[in-house]
Amino acid sequence: MKSLINTEILPFKATAYHNGKFVPVSDADLRGKWSVVFFYPADFTFVCPTELGDVADEYADFQKMGVEVYSVSTDTHFTHKAWHDASETIKKIRYPMIGDPTGAITRNFGVMIEEEGLALRGTFVINPEGVIKVCEIHDLGIGRDAKELKRKIQAAQYVATHPGEVCPAKWTPGEATLSPSLDLVGKI
Repeated sequence: MKSLINTEILPFKATAYHNGKFVPVSDADLRGKWSVVFFYPADFTFVCPTELGDVADEYADFQKMGVEVYSVSTDTHFTHKAWHDASETIKKIRYPMIGDPTGAITRNFGVMIEEEGLALRGTFVINPEGVIKVCEIHDLGIGRDAKELKRKIQAAQYVATHPGEVCPAKWTPGEATLSPSLDLVGKI
């Protein structure tokens, strides 16, 4: 599988369920700010609501960081509304829930399970220029953690605004970064 890191997102158009309305969403909406595109297999399932609810709990922090979150499954936007109406966990969601019934967006990001018509658990952090900076893909039984996603976005934003610096493992804002150089080789 070819890595999508540092590649530009492909064009798409879709409809999302967002704040009680059906709204158009396209790749153009992901430009000009940091974005997360968060793929999951299906509405009305088991691990998916735990993940989407976790992201909903951290959504205010993502917004403070200048990040918009988009969840995507191969369900329709109508199904997203029905799930939102039926589930206390999903009712917490304030970010757009994109319907991708044709699988076009899911294929663009390389997370389609063709024989099932479902998405793998894929998380993509996209910079304001529309370039993918973080790509994480999980098997269906492995849930994700929104706090760890938040830390990765903070690191990506830091590196983007501090050329020549990198963030080591477990880095969090305010901690020391590294400036790779010949002097550091073999000393870490």
